Amino acid sequence: MNDTGTTADGAREDRAAQTAAQRLQTRRTRREVLRGGAAAAAGVAAVGLAGCARPVPGAAAVAAPTATQPAHAAAATPAAAAAHASASGSGPDETTWQEMDRMHEAGIKAFPAETKGLGGQPLAPTMDGDVKVFALACGRVDWEVEPGKTLEALAYNGQVPGPEIRVTEGDTVRLVVTNELTESTAVHMHGVMLPNAMDGVPFITQPPIRPGETFTYEFVARNPGSHMYHAHHNSAKQVTRGLLGPFIIEPKDRAQDPAYDRDYTLILNDSAHGFTINGKGFPATQPLTAKLGQKVRIRYMNEGVMIHPMHLHGMPQLVFAKDGWNLPQPWRCDTLNVAPGERWDAIVDCTEPGVWAFHCHILTHAESEHGMFGMVTALVVEA
Repeated sequence: MNDTGTTADGAREDRAAQTAAQRLQTRRTRREVLRGGAAAAAGVAAVGLAGCARPVPGAAAVAAPTATQPAHAAAATPAAAAAHASASGSGPDETTWQEMDRMHEAGIKAFPAETKGLGGQPLAPTMDGDVKVFALACGRVDWEVEPGKTLEALAYNGQVPGPEIRVTEGDTVRLVVTNELTESTAVHMHGVMLPNAMDGVPFITQPPIRPGETFTYEFVARNPGSHMYHAHHNSAKQVTRGLLGPFIIEPKDRAQDPAYDRDYTLILNDSAHGFTINGKGFPATQPLTAKLGQKVRIRYMNEGVMIHPMHLHGMPQLVFAKDGWNLPQPWRCDTLNVAPGERWDAIVDCTEPGVWAFHCHILTHAESEHGMFGMVTALVVEA
């Protein structure tokens, strides 16, 4: 990431390494600290940083742990809760209010539940002269979406979402894609301006990348902003099952964007793995965290087939960019509708301490009588 507008690759790689080290070293401490603070402020547990969060150098850093799973975490998922209700002799329509409260509470206490795998991790390039080279392998993995819920996924480099590719405006980028699937594929850089031959649509701009083959995309990163990359062959299957990822082009001149302290990417998906944020469903989603007074940048990316109005409690969002293009007039809202294929960028000024619910406001994507699930997370503002 180029958070200060410099182009020093070594500094970028050092930051990525330091962030990874902080995640591992502060896992237990941060969980305990935030659990206590959040309970005092809002009566629920809150911990950790989202896996796609990126600190801005010079700002106060917040550690990034991976949460540990309480013993009752598996029972917090809708499927497990339904099984519990069935075993206790009460079906969904017969659930008592006490049992409903218990299931809702269990889900909140489990958040953020530990699962195997973390997507959207920064992918460091190798250099070929002045060209930044990124290697992607398309393959099949078993992906734990919620505690105890593991599904077949298609993934870039074993991650859902695929690794974050972040470059700077003007960089020459080479993307080397190897197909380890049992069917053909291709990669489209969604929203990125590039030569027609690099657009990634089989039989229109290129032959499909057949099983065992490698295809190389190369272009200059011309238009800064929040973009995506994803499969464009049998895409209703391949994208919804995980062949997707963030492609971010930092502007040469950072002054064209609002100032911010923390940088989060939220990739929304639906269908094959249920309703997910960054490849996970609640309570396995990870919270966004910031210090009181910090500004958080949120990059929304919808890779699903449904709309998702994302609602933040407590504080407005200042929407300043659409599909990578800065708006002539930013505007505020608390619920931002994100349609399939869209990217929106917003700034949240963290003026209110506490644990703030953050979820899709199509309620069947977020909550049932068994508790919260799917597209739910939280913004934790630490005083």
